[in-house]
Amino acid sequence: MVLSSLHSLRLKYVSLGVLVLQTTSLVLTMRHSRTLKEDGPRYLASSAVVLAEVLKVLTCTLFVFKDCSFNVQSMNQLLKEEIVNKPMETMKLAIPAGIYTLQNNLLYVALSNLDGATYQVTYQLKILTTALFCVSMLGRSLGLHQWLSLLLLMAGIVLVQWPTESGGDPEQKILTAGSQFVGLMAVLAACVSSGFAGVYFEKILKETKQSVWLRNIQLGLFSFVFGLIGMMIYDGQRVRQSGIFQGYNSITCTVVVLQALGGLVVAVVIKYADNILKGFATSLSIIVSALISYFLLTDFNPTGLFFLGTMLVMASTILYSYKCKPACVSIIKIET
Repeated sequence: MVLSSLHSLRLKYVSLGVLVLQTTSLVLTMRHSRTLKEDGPRYLASSAVVLAEVLKVLTCTLFVFKDCSFNVQSMNQLLKEEIVNKPMETMKLAIPAGIYTLQNNLLYVALSNLDGATYQVTYQLKILTTALFCVSMLGRSLGLHQWLSLLLLMAGIVLVQWPTESGGDPEQKILTAGSQFVGLMAVLAACVSSGFAGVYFEKILKETKQSVWLRNIQLGLFSFVFGLIGMMIYDGQRVRQSGIFQGYNSITCTVVVLQALGGLVVAVVIKYADNILKGFATSLSIIVSALISYFLLTDFNPTGLFFLGTMLVMASTILYSYKCKPACVSIIKIET
């Protein structure tokens, strides 16, 4: 009994470490890849989104293959019955897939214009958007401490984004302010899309008995199509000139893998980590991102308002999940 309890405790803290590592590494490597100065062209964010969706679909297919006892014929039959022979059920995933594709592209825009620490803090606004969509779409109710945590969250993010006076070249200041505004708008749009798509996807999962891996295959297929269309519309000329893999290097490949498999890691970890530990993991990830951005990437200069806002955001994250059921159950979507 004691050994079982110790094993469970050890798994929880290992889960905490994995969540912190996964969240922090994805944000920082994505930020580094978008600001790295190289001789050749920078890689296309739209192509990275498409390749990540391909990797997600392959990963989920492997899990379906495992569930079918590694029988190819059985897996093909299952995929045909659940995806091809149920077109209306499959088409339901087109809406969240399109929104997730937009969200993933927005995150690249955000991290091209914001440092990792500011992005991490601001992106926690998705807690608010998810909660509001849960209340409006699923009829969930929030406790008093959850509403209080959401107020703290908004106050913290306002403080983090509060403009500060700084010296330097006026032209550079204008360019930086414009860049930060673009990054902020991208994060806010991503938070809204993340909240809506997550709740919509949960609603679909609750209405059917299909496995989550099958649903993610359907979702990934639509996301791949939407991502490919978006890539050809916005970057089609550059793709035709230099190919889809232009500007790719080891860091870019790492970003694609982390983006594709990050959600899978979280899905496995959630089995062992409760909501309070997830809140602590988010808080620790923000701290680690800030330290690395300041000391290694040197693209982040914290202010007193940033520290105060960050403390409020971390407190709200922990308070929101303290001794209560989450406003929405964890959505196992293979994403960022």
